Amino acid sequence: MAGLAAAFGSGAMTNPIEDIEKAHVILITGSNTTENHPVLSAFVKRAVVRSGAKLIVADPRRIPITSFADIWLRQTPGTDVAWINGMMHVIIRESLFDEGYVAERTTGLENLKATVERYTPGYVEKITGIPAGDIEAAARLYASAPAASILYAMGITQHTTGTDNVKSLANLAMLCGNVGVRGGGVNPLRGQNNVQGACDMGALPNVYSGYQPVADQAVREGIARAWGVDNLPERPGLTATEMMERAHDGTLRAMYIIGENPLVSDPDLNHAKKALGKLDFLVVQDIFLTETAREAHVVLPSAAFAEKEGTFVNTERKVQLVRKAVEPPGEAREDWRILSDLSARLGFKMDYDGPCDIMKEIAELTPSYRGITYERLKAGGLHWPCTDTDHPGTPCLHIDRFACGLGIFHPIDYIPPDETPDSDYPLYLTTGRVLYQYHTGTMTMKTPGINNLAPECFVE
Repeated sequence: MAGLAAAFGSGAMTNPIEDIEKAHVILITGSNTTENHPVLSAFVKRAVVRSGAKLIVADPRRIPITSFADIWLRQTPGTDVAWINGMMHVIIRESLFDEGYVAERTTGLENLKATVERYTPGYVEKITGIPAGDIEAAARLYASAPAASILYAMGITQHTTGTDNVKSLANLAMLCGNVGVRGGGVNPLRGQNNVQGACDMGALPNVYSGYQPVADQAVREGIARAWGVDNLPERPGLTATEMMERAHDGTLRAMYIIGENPLVSDPDLNHAKKALGKLDFLVVQDIFLTETAREAHVVLPSAAFAEKEGTFVNTERKVQLVRKAVEPPGEAREDWRILSDLSARLGFKMDYDGPCDIMKEIAELTPSYRGITYERLKAGGLHWPCTDTDHPGTPCLHIDRFACGLGIFHPIDYIPPDETPDSDYPLYLTTGRVLYQYHTGTMTMKTPGINNLAPECFVE
């Protein structure tokens, strides 16, 4: 999406966390916020209880945050595009959208109008199960706000139509002038510490650091020069799910897993175990001997967060300095040292004096990080994009204009889920989180007190 690529392409919040308390309306969808983001959920609850913000929650389950909601939209799983289109239908029909903002900063409204015209509240009710009156009430409430914030998480992205869901939310936000305003925005909540930073640094198969495309020849040539190599691959690599499939069919023979535990987190654990078992060589680098590490040919023990220097990037795009507090135990080492030594043994020397040296290279090769240095971070975190050393950072994106010009409305039709209940499988299964256990339990399940509160998995 041209105007929003800098934020949505990277899965980054357009607004800082503090803006949640500036919002007049908050729309949460696909996020069990109190259990998966308990600290951030405090901002939502304060906005509602202390500042009088109105809260709309769209979720099939009665998650805890619904007790704070003015409107709870209980959609059938997998029907998110339909109810978002339904809200936009009402907003356009009743001329509630921000006409000045749309005219000045966006393009493609007529195409959007044509698509959402048939998504009447009655039609949407038949698809989603949400009463027509609730769709209308939510649309009017969202459109009436001087600033409205959308918060979402993996509950809308981990679908076959996950990209469509996010683009639909972007359409809704632009329609009401809520992108580039304090207290507004489209804000994905990252599920784990430094997920944002890992993606920023190119831990994705199709981009280098700063979301520079692998397919872009100029980008490849510039990075190749900086690294002193002749050329770099022009084809994207494999995604995590594709890697597991290739391992299972025997075309991927070796795998190096860092800080992940697919033998707990993979959706099909039997398939994952067979896939990893077919590998000729499996390396796992982690802070504990996880279920996956137990299957590895080689385990590389790494240092935990308090045992190393470096930076983390949180869900609001803020780069923050981390200082070493204690020494790593046993043979555990910092990740950068492990990777540098391994690279040297494979024939490519990485001569870094330390994390500060690595950060200098990041700034040289990553336009959105160009102004970020360790010296500046010692005074406090900086939000990217931060394009030079005099730049203050960018807490709120797109305030004056979108990064690539006009924001483009993408008309999107509802597509039913690939799998729906039938006589053999009459129920929907949707996974969720609990407050006490974190992800695969690699860290939290080491704590007896937490295990007393949430000792095992369960089905509701």
